[in-house]
Amino acid sequence: MSRLTARHWVFDMDGTLTRAIHDFDLMRRTMSVPAGIDILDYLNALPRDEAERHFQWLRQYEYELAEQAQPAEGIHDLLSQLLEQGVTLGLLTRNMAPLARLTLERAGLSGFFPDETLLGRDDAEPKPDPDGLNRLASQWQVAPSSLVMVGDSIIDVMTGRAAGAYTVLMHSDDEEAQALADLSVTTADALIARLGRRA
Repeated sequence: MSRLTARHWVFDMDGTLTRAIHDFDLMRRTMSVPAGIDILDYLNALPRDEAERHFQWLRQYEYELAEQAQPAEGIHDLLSQLLEQGVTLGLLTRNMAPLARLTLERAGLSGFFPDETLLGRDDAEPKPDPDGLNRLASQWQVAPSSLVMVGDSIIDVMTGRAAGAYTVLMHSDDEEAQALADLSVTTADALIARLGRRA
C-alpha cells in the first residue's frame, strides 16, 4: 500500500503552497549572512542586539511578501482533494506563525489549515529540526513516521526524514533533494494524479 494513503499530511508554505517570491540573495546581502550558512542559524548565533536588528528587518520583509502571496498552481485542488479523502492537514514553516496566517489569507488558503495545526519558527525549532513534525504528530496522537511531509526544498526533505515521515518534494529541480525524497513531483497536479492511484 502506498504511503500516500497516510491520513496526516504536513506542508511547507513558501514555494510549496504559494508561489516562490523570496529573494534569498537579497536577504543574505542585507543581513550579511555568508553563503552556505543557514540564515536563521546565523542570526540566532549573533549578539542579541545585532540579531534583533536583523530579525526586525526580516519580519518586515516577510510581511511585505505575505501581502503579495499567491497560491501555487493547482494547490487549491490538491488540498481540496486531500480533505475530501479525510486527510488532516498541517503546516510547518520557517516563517513566523502570524505572518504565515496572513500569507495563507492573501493566497486564499487559510480555510485549509486551522490555527492549531499551523506551526512557525516561534512555535517549534526551525526546520530541518523535526521538532515541528513531532509536535504535530503528538497533537494528532499518531507516530511521526505515519506523516507525509510535502515541501519544495532539501530542508523540507531533511525534516521529514529526520522524523521518519514519507517525504514528497514538489516544485524543485534540486537533484540532491530529488535523490533524497521518497517522491518527487514537478507540480501539484502531478501529485493529484498520484493520489488517484495511491491505493
